[in-house]
Amino acid sequence: MESWNGLGWKDLKAHPVPPLPWQGHLPLSQVPPSPVQPDLGHFQGSRGSHSFSGQSSLHRVQPVPGVSSWVEHPAGGYKKLFETVEELSSPVTAHVTGRIPTWLRGSLLRCGPGLFEVGSEPFYHLFDGQALLHKFDFKEGHVTYHRRFVRTDAYVRAMTEKRIVITEFGTYAYPDPCKNIFSRFFSYFKGVEVTDNALVNVYPVGEDYYACTETNFITRINPDTLETIKQVDLCKYVSVNGATAHPHIENDGTVYNIGNCFGKNFSLAYNIIRIPPLQADKEDPMNKSEVVVQFPCSDRFKPSYVHSFGLTPNYIVFVETPVKINLLKFLSSWSLWGANYMDCFESNETMGVWLHVAEKKKGRLLNLKYRTSAFNLFHHINTYEDNGFLIVDLCTWKGFEFVYNYLYLANLRANWDEVKRQAEKAPQPEARRYVLPLSIDKADTGKNLVTLPYTTATATLRSDETIWLEPEVIFSGPRHAFEFPQINYRKYGGKPYTYTYGLGLNHFVPDRLCKLNVKTKETWVWQEPDAYPSEPIFVSHPDALEEDDGVVLSIVISPGAGPKPAFLLILNAKDMSEVARAEVEVNIPVTFHGLFKRA
Repeated sequence: MESWNGLGWKDLKAHPVPPLPWQGHLPLSQVPPSPVQPDLGHFQGSRGSHSFSGQSSLHRVQPVPGVSSWVEHPAGGYKKLFETVEELSSPVTAHVTGRIPTWLRGSLLRCGPGLFEVGSEPFYHLFDGQALLHKFDFKEGHVTYHRRFVRTDAYVRAMTEKRIVITEFGTYAYPDPCKNIFSRFFSYFKGVEVTDNALVNVYPVGEDYYACTETNFITRINPDTLETIKQVDLCKYVSVNGATAHPHIENDGTVYNIGNCFGKNFSLAYNIIRIPPLQADKEDPMNKSEVVVQFPCSDRFKPSYVHSFGLTPNYIVFVETPVKINLLKFLSSWSLWGANYMDCFESNETMGVWLHVAEKKKGRLLNLKYRTSAFNLFHHINTYEDNGFLIVDLCTWKGFEFVYNYLYLANLRANWDEVKRQAEKAPQPEARRYVLPLSIDKADTGKNLVTLPYTTATATLRSDETIWLEPEVIFSGPRHAFEFPQINYRKYGGKPYTYTYGLGLNHFVPDRLCKLNVKTKETWVWQEPDAYPSEPIFVSHPDALEEDDGVVLSIVISPGAGPKPAFLLILNAKDMSEVARAEVEVNIPVTFHGLFKRA
């Protein structure tokens, strides 16, 4: 069998990649070997590593912020990411190639859609399919895989009535056609029935684990059996209309999150909520939830869409984007003529982006007005403090048009040429660093306030006392996104750091895993032909001495690779070389986010 590297050339040394004007590539013969950790278990084989003799799908890119558009997907294997699958009655044993590090013990938990239609009724948007919870278990070098649908109200009622019952992000649930015309008419006036379809993420609160979406409902699950325990309504504990699927979890178990709320004079605002760690009394930490601080809204009736926020030991950073939720439309047109969540979004074409900062411990807003040009934001990479500045690293999408407009399943399942055509019209991705000064002097009006020597980001004080921010670009490529970022969160979350790991989106198609040095902009890439990975999860070595001592885990589907259509990939986090893979004989649809739960 021929050995292929991830760019599709049979021999990288014989056919070196020609350097582009903004980047260069090192042939593998010139790549310095990475230090091998004791017991990391480098794999000798034919795919996915440069630590063996043979061709590799690993590529190290010199310090330049971006990649070129050289990988094509004409076979359309990515369509398998959006196919309905069945849950498993019990865990299945995975076939391991390579050697699983003996220190890697625990479970990889991930969420995503697994049911893309109910009977003859299809879901239309990427964030509509019913929540499927996945688990890869690691024990003594062996791996098992299990999955179960989360028994949310949306799922149970859909299965019972054999139709879509609750409106999802981009799919409207029509009234029961078996009811008479009067019943159907009055059902439009019952108010908004908010979905609890917990397909986005899973996170711990105290000793419990919750699957979540972005509404007020989260679902407690058993991380061992994947059974659904109960639905929890956050509104019963704290004043928020919903909460993000990206809370910050501190090392002591404290949970911080953000959600919009009704503030003063019935205006919209954003509350930062805090859930304390489990105490000696063993009372459910949810009962002790509190609001830490409230950020004002730029438009009293139109809150911005919020997917994540920044947190350091002393500050909270909220980025308010021009993608707005029209609440009047949400409350009226939804009930009257069948809108869905997507119909209630609109863009403010003039506001740009506002950044807000609050002191975390005092719950006090800083009276500083940070402004910059428009972008969409879903994921913060990291935020940290340095000598009177906040460094805020973000995965942005340029412009005010909502990126989710391009994530309808019809677009994502299209043939490759059509996928590219749609992506070319969409906002373009760019990983950026913004630097926020924490104090100003009016005498510095018109000047760049950033004095840090290692960044080109600027912050200029204007005559109206706003601070205009221009970013440093840390990763950029034509229609290539560095997204779903992960770091060594436990040790470097909210602190100065060097490395981040991301999922590479090629015209919205996930086709590579990337490691980025945010200081030098050097990147490492893992990639294989017709292989479609998921968000990389970093797991630190228990005796780690350096930031990137550990492994990276990612679920990969490979529909054209043989009888085993999916596998769990384990990479050396230092150089992105393959350590092992655990193959399963079932397809695994797209997953969004998750975590590694240590044994």
